[in-house]
Amino acid sequence: MSALALGDGRIHSAFKRARASDANASEIAQELMDTNVVQLIKSRKLFTSWVDDERVSDKLLFTTPFLRFWFAFVAPIFKGIKEGNYAEFNTRYENKIVEFREAVFKELSYALIAKSFEEDKIVEIAGYWDRDVEMDIYAKTASGKNILGTCKYSNAKVKKSEIVKLQELSAKAKIKADIFVLVAKSGFSTEVRALKGEDLKLFSLKNFKNLL
Repeated sequence: MSALALGDGRIHSAFKRARASDANASEIAQELMDTNVVQLIKSRKLFTSWVDDERVSDKLLFTTPFLRFWFAFVAPIFKGIKEGNYAEFNTRYENKIVEFREAVFKELSYALIAKSFEEDKIVEIAGYWDRDVEMDIYAKTASGKNILGTCKYSNAKVKKSEIVKLQELSAKAKIKADIFVLVAKSGFSTEVRALKGEDLKLFSLKNFKNLL
């Protein structure tokens, strides 16, 4: 479970790291979905030109940040915690907390973006991945517009190179992006702010107050 909590959520790679057999992995995944611990997110590979029998691993994502925290930091070393030994927890927390925060930041970004498109509402939002491309944000509006974006949980301002990278990924995935979205913990460079408009939406930490 810790492999799911701190990885990218891809079923195949997560259970491979956990050394679970395909049969056990399928059984475990189904039980977790049945108990609403995780939810299944499928790849948006309809944008690719692959033949139907080519597979892209689906993802299992925890339904709440608390469940991700529990299985990332508590469950794997519960015995030691129960006995009052917190050294291993502290080490694990210090080494993995940034990765954990990035995952939560991304989920909050989805909620913020969904709430920010009021006139042309978001009808679906998640990440995008296929065998060659991965992007933090893929969303579609009620009118059919495609939104692609990036979440940056770092102490550096986002530069124009991130926009260029998104454009390149969009072309590689064969997605016509109508709107690009950047969500940044530390804001944006002057050059990026100057490009803000109908086809480029920018969100920083101050915008998250809209979720309260």
